Amino acid sequence: MRRALISVSDKTGVVEFAKKLEALDFEIISTGGTKKALDAAGVKTISIEDVTGFPEILDGRVKTLHPKVHGGLLARRDLKEHMDTIKEHDIKPIDLVCVNLYPFKKTVESGAALDEVIENIDIGGPSMVRSASKNYKAVTIVTDPADFERVLKEFEENGDTTLETRTYLAAKAFRTTANYDAMISAYLSNLVGSDFNETLTLSYELAQSLRYGENPHQNAALYKGPYTSWSLVHAKQIQGKELSYNNIQDGNACLNLLMEFEEPTAIALKHMNPCGAASAKDIYEAWDKAYEADPVSIYGGIVAFNRPVDATLAQAIMDKKVFLEIIMAPSYSEEALEILSKKKNCRIMEVDMTTPFKDKKMALTINGGLLYQDLDLDIWKEEDLKVVTKKQPTEEEKKDLLFAMKCVKHVKSNAILVAHDQTIAGVGAGQMNRVGSAEISLEWAKKQGKTSLVLASDAFFPFDDTVTLAAKYGVTAIIQPGGSIRDEDSIKKCDELGIAMIFTGMRHFRH
Repeated sequence: MRRALISVSDKTGVVEFAKKLEALDFEIISTGGTKKALDAAGVKTISIEDVTGFPEILDGRVKTLHPKVHGGLLARRDLKEHMDTIKEHDIKPIDLVCVNLYPFKKTVESGAALDEVIENIDIGGPSMVRSASKNYKAVTIVTDPADFERVLKEFEENGDTTLETRTYLAAKAFRTTANYDAMISAYLSNLVGSDFNETLTLSYELAQSLRYGENPHQNAALYKGPYTSWSLVHAKQIQGKELSYNNIQDGNACLNLLMEFEEPTAIALKHMNPCGAASAKDIYEAWDKAYEADPVSIYGGIVAFNRPVDATLAQAIMDKKVFLEIIMAPSYSEEALEILSKKKNCRIMEVDMTTPFKDKKMALTINGGLLYQDLDLDIWKEEDLKVVTKKQPTEEEKKDLLFAMKCVKHVKSNAILVAHDQTIAGVGAGQMNRVGSAEISLEWAKKQGKTSLVLASDAFFPFDDTVTLAAKYGVTAIIQPGGSIRDEDSIKKCDELGIAMIFTGMRHFRH
């Protein structure tokens, strides 16, 4: 008679699975709570103690770590020596293992104390999973209830699972234990503040398959990590089509910029760069100003608000008659959703913007490797700001300068952004030289009829040419990190042209 060992924390579907195995003449070995559940359902089970001849000890920490379990899993059926050895030691083969692991992730996310978290580090479960998976040519390993039907069907139709299925299940099982170990490692590393260690293991779960990637010929999928706020991955989609790869990239960039602001702010973004952004006394004025900043580029873009969307704001959005890919906000009134439902293809996303943002690192793949760094969450401190020119900025200019610097931080380098009245007036992104970016931003502001501008740069000016250009378009104040060996040239030029300039001491490249 074939033997199955069943020991699960998540008991979804396990009773029905065990009953069908029993009907297929499997002898069922089980442990603890799983055995109780199966016994209560009328499934005849053998306790693990009856198999090992040894009781569970140390509050259940040791129960399956025994030669009579792992010998039955690891013995190669095609080697006479192995089969003779287990027969000599009265070890019976185990042909199927159904195991899922202690709920470590769930326990951590619940905010449990350290001792409880540690008790939810499974030892015996991963050991059995690995033993069964290593011997996949003979043993079927099931770690996911989603695979119950496939396994049962093959046993019913063929008398056994196919080698292809066992290989698939073994690979999945090793992914399961790898993911489990990665979560434990991350938890303990965070506990002691260990960072940028000798190895890096990232653990993410499939959230959804995407229709395609950046382009239609590229396959893609979205994976999610632990819950965090300001995240499209963990947001609630209320209406609209499935998010695309590019939607997710743009949406994430939009949320990162919105995160900079506490005052009522509206952001409009296209292709990873803000095309409109404004802060105001209320969210309605912020939306009008953000839209008017660039009513052309916003078409097909993404908008986000750091205040709830009510019927008034929803109607203001509709009144613009502009196609939007995504609207993001912390919440929506029922009336607002009814109004926005007329934009059938627009994705309406409810995003947690109240919980403090937890992520501290970002990763970027390169050919043959991975770049890993701190997220650029820091911002200058008020005491770090240094006016380096004879002219002091006015209070209004200073407000606009700080607004502009928060925005330019999220523009692709080389980045220049001009603003007025805490509203973007023009953006120059991703040019190979800083003057090129300045020309783009200033020309757009001129086209829009914007005057009394302030200018922000994500990095220092290598020459004074950007200052000279800015003055021609009516820029009255500039903010930049400083740090060039030619800083004095730019300061001198500002003094000549009557422009105020602030150094922040902090660069914000975004490649």
